[in-house]
Amino acid sequence: MNPTDKTRANHIVDRVLRLDPDIAEQQLSEVLENFDGRHRNLLDIFEARAAEMEEAFRPHAELNKIQRRLIGAYFLHEYSFEASALFNPSIVRHPDQSGAPENGCRFILSLRAVGEGHISSLTFRSGTIGADGSVAIDPTARLASVPKIQSRTAGLIGDNVEVIFRPDEELSERVIYPITDAQSNGIEDARFVEFNDEGQKTFYATYTAYSGRAIRSELLATTDFQSFRMTPLRGSAARNKGMALFPRKIDGRYAMIGRQDNENLYLIYSDDLHTWDGGQSILQPEYPWEFVQIGTCGSPIELDDCWLLLTHGVGPVRKYSIGAALLDKKDPSRVLARSREPLVRPEPNEREGYVPNVVYTCGAMRHGDQIVLPYAISDTFSNFSTIKISALMQAVAG
Repeated sequence: MNPTDKTRANHIVDRVLRLDPDIAEQQLSEVLENFDGRHRNLLDIFEARAAEMEEAFRPHAELNKIQRRLIGAYFLHEYSFEASALFNPSIVRHPDQSGAPENGCRFILSLRAVGEGHISSLTFRSGTIGADGSVAIDPTARLASVPKIQSRTAGLIGDNVEVIFRPDEELSERVIYPITDAQSNGIEDARFVEFNDEGQKTFYATYTAYSGRAIRSELLATTDFQSFRMTPLRGSAARNKGMALFPRKIDGRYAMIGRQDNENLYLIYSDDLHTWDGGQSILQPEYPWEFVQIGTCGSPIELDDCWLLLTHGVGPVRKYSIGAALLDKKDPSRVLARSREPLVRPEPNEREGYVPNVVYTCGAMRHGDQIVLPYAISDTFSNFSTIKISALMQAVAG
């Protein structure tokens, strides 16, 4: 609960302060009995929430510990962040490869979670890929946690925010819920990429911030998936969604695939990671399964001789399918080949769901001679597919 009506907030505080001390203690005990097993450090959460609300309260006598904790509880509610949908996965290598299977690797999967009110947040899973391409997901934590805001700096186009999770909070319980006004209705479709800058590795994710009225692209950065920095992107190309960063600089410049016109795909270069203007149209809808629009399905993947760009196409009755294009290694504006037919499309028995007739991914990864592709089905659940790179290139070029 976060009432904008300060009068109402103070009414709640006054009612708590009028409680007999024994009754107040009993009420707090009952709350703990009901909710303590569902959350970590619940008393600390109550006290932190009371501190956050302090500016809304009228001057009052100093609160004792029981009153402060009870007041904090009254200004909280539980939110099932993935109760409605869990979809649009993106996959990268885990920064910690200890315990990885022989000739395999550990990975981190990011997902878009949707709860009540169609509010999107960012959540995570981890798992392993075997040498044969088999995929295993690690057990999911029972609890969920939101990060502490380390810093929040106002900028010309929006807030820059740094958040951090506690080390004892497992990866699968970490949830990045909307923080800024621009994100208030959702952090959508994060496209993660492991970016290599002269040996220094950073995991970046471009995502869509949705305020309920407007969208814009923002950038998330992390090296450990424990602390994260979120920054708005500037420039004409950042006013739309679906941007995807190349995993390294090209000729000394950052490169991005974007779709600033809701229809075609553009190649954009920049000397500044946070400013993106202009761009060159390189892919337009050409085949019936993509006549409505095309978009990126994650960052380009570097192969031996070219870039692999997974794309999505929207066809009749808003049916989403996944295709691919091959781009020149030195000059990605040159399209070497593209799939005439989708590589993945909704199956008849998998078309029902939160958003029907959709298969979608926000990023695949290369593992040896294979591409590992996580994808969501009708925004209801996610699945994995693996394909040999040689077979994929033959399918695209053929």
